Amino acid sequence: MQRRLATLEDVAREAGVSQQTVSRVLNKPDVVSERTRDKVIRAMQALHYVPNRSAQLLAGKSASSIGLITASLTLHAPSQIAAAVKSYAGLHQMEVSIAMPAQVDYPSLQARLNEFRAQHIRGTIISLPLESSLAEQLVEENPDIACLFLDVSPETDVCCVRFDHRDGCGACVRHLWESGHREFGLLAGPESSVSARMRLSSWREALHWLGVSNAVTVFGDWSAASGWNKTFELLHQHPRISAIVVANDQMALGVLSALAQLNRTGSQAVSVTGYDDTADSFYFQPPLTTVAQDFNVLGKRAVELLIQLMATPQKKISELLPTRLIIRESTRPCKTEAGDEKTQLITQLKALVEKL
Repeated sequence: MQRRLATLEDVAREAGVSQQTVSRVLNKPDVVSERTRDKVIRAMQALHYVPNRSAQLLAGKSASSIGLITASLTLHAPSQIAAAVKSYAGLHQMEVSIAMPAQVDYPSLQARLNEFRAQHIRGTIISLPLESSLAEQLVEENPDIACLFLDVSPETDVCCVRFDHRDGCGACVRHLWESGHREFGLLAGPESSVSARMRLSSWREALHWLGVSNAVTVFGDWSAASGWNKTFELLHQHPRISAIVVANDQMALGVLSALAQLNRTGSQAVSVTGYDDTADSFYFQPPLTTVAQDFNVLGKRAVELLIQLMATPQKKISELLPTRLIIRESTRPCKTEAGDEKTQLITQLKALVEKL
């Protein structure tokens, strides 16, 4: 038996509001309080409510659209963000036109914005790591399109919503330090990546405050294969490394594989942290300590803030979203360091006894 589709009346009843309120959430969400809007959206999700596009077209209403310029959707973070953007845009009765430029440069991005302009799209989410100068140029030369950026550095003078890299990276370093680690290897993403550079800068800042200045840095390409190769490079440069801080979970997977091949277990074990908390990271061997970023929340806030920005183009928007350190078995107390401290303590006690 075919399931009956939920109606506007069903949603209103589920949310405990009037049908007029549900209609306002669909057509003019900015005039409804955030609390009521969230309650209606949850009701729509629970009932699998699908807005009647045909009825809207008959009434002379066209479905509005927003643009999304993103990196390849074969990558974890871009695909998760795109899914969230489409989901929450749909709840606002908005279509999403997705563009994935082959090159991240001004001509390629401007061409995508021109394509959106031809489709009468007046708001775009840019989910790409961009240099400040490039992001600012796009905003300056496209005043008729509201642009919201998801991966730019803090000093960039554009509207953005992004994760707090400093918070997540600092939490990784502090966790390892409190576990007794003093010899660090840093596996960063590509030097050309803005987000990779921000994570590396945040690691170094946290280490500096702890008095660590000898951390060894190498650069990977985000892949597990590069994580595997760069592990050997790190250990060759600094054999005493007890902890490797990695810029994403995929490279961390390669690091763990290389360490297993080297039989770095027991007192010779090296602690590893990742970044992103991908769905698979819990099932790595050992399960990966990593920084969680809620891409669903990022997509939701991006849609909400872009709608505000399209309504009030002069508005300045800059929002930081929190990250969260997930501690699992890939990090452990530094036994080697603890052993060194014990040896030092015994030596000091012997010297004291001799003086007596």
